Order: sequence, then C-alpha cells, then structure tokens
Amino acid sequence: MEEQYGYDPRKYDLSRISDWNQFVKEMNYAMLKQYSALERGGRMAVLMGDIKKKGHLYSMLSEIAKPGTLENIIIKMQHNCFSDNTTYSGRFIPILHEYVMIVWKDVGLIVPILVTEKKECDMRDLPEATWRGVVAAVMEPCKEAVPLSYLYEQIESHKKAKENQWWREKIRQTLQCNPKQFEHAGRGMWQLKRSAA
Repeated sequence: MEEQYGYDPRKYDLSRISDWNQFVKEMNYAMLKQYSALERGGRMAVLMGDIKKKGHLYSMLSEIAKPGTLENIIIKMQHNCFSDNTTYSGRFIPILHEYVMIVWKDVGLIVPILVTEKKECDMRDLPEATWRGVVAAVMEPCKEAVPLSYLYEQIESHKKAKENQWWREKIRQTLQCNPKQFEHAGRGMWQLKRSAA
C-alpha cells in the first residue's frame, strides 16, 4: 500500500546495500538528513555496530559522519547475534559489542561536521614514516636480495629522500643498524628477514 504512494521501504533499507563504500555514502546522507531535522538543542542517538566479512573489519563508527557536537559514545553488549550460534575456524575474534553515538545540535546554521576521509599514501612520502619502515616496505615485494642501487632508485624521487641531503647514507645506516630486520646477502646486496610464520 505504501508503494502506491511513492514510498518504497526497500529503497531506504541500508542493510540491502552490498558495497561498503556505497553503504557509507548512504549512511552519511541519512545521518546528515536526520541531523538537519533536529531543532537546536536536540540530540540524536544512533545505534551501530561493526561488520566482519572475509577477514576484513568494516567499522561504522569510524566512517559515519559526526555532525554537531559529539556528546558521547556508549559501548554496549550485543545480544542475539548471528555469530552467537556459529562455530568459526582459525583466529576469529567475534564482535560482542555495538555503539550508541550521541550527537548534540548546539548550533543552528554553521554546523561542525567530522568526516573520515580515506586516502592512499605512499610510505616514502609520509613525514611520520621511519627510515626502517620505508626501506622494509620497498623490500617487502622482493623475493630475493636486492642491490643498494635498487633501494636508491625506489626512494630517490620521494619526499623521504628529498628532505634529507644524506639519504643514501641513511639507507645504508638503516640496513646496518637493524640486523633483526635486514640481512646482508653479499657485496652491496640486502634482503628482508622474513618470519617463519
């Protein structure tokens, strides 16, 4: 009957969206729409949980838009979950909680909104990255030992090298000072020590 009047409840059921990025987009649209309908001084409580699928964690709390003033996040026990009656193999840690996020509309026209932005960053360009982390990341895909010239070539054009006049020396120092991570494999040749796990 509701469909006769142009309202299709399936269209507004976000649980039917299988693509996570599309789900986040629709979830944030709904969040901002609801927030805009609040009167000044009003509060909105949103119940949400995390999802684990094929070994990946999808966190609604980290990706949902947070308009207004974030007043509280309450962590509560989750009951009657599908995973309660399922036996999992391997190192599966079940999700046993969900969140209640409370936002407060304390201002009218100009609204602060906290939005998570997903970016891809190259380790070689991050100011926070350590030399050990950068060198290890460059060597990670290499199955065999690589020459120093390969490491120089892979790092030279990036910020990590551009911001250090002695970057070649820094690479050599990093290799020599971290014997638990890097192994000398002959003249000018280095490889990553890999765990047996």
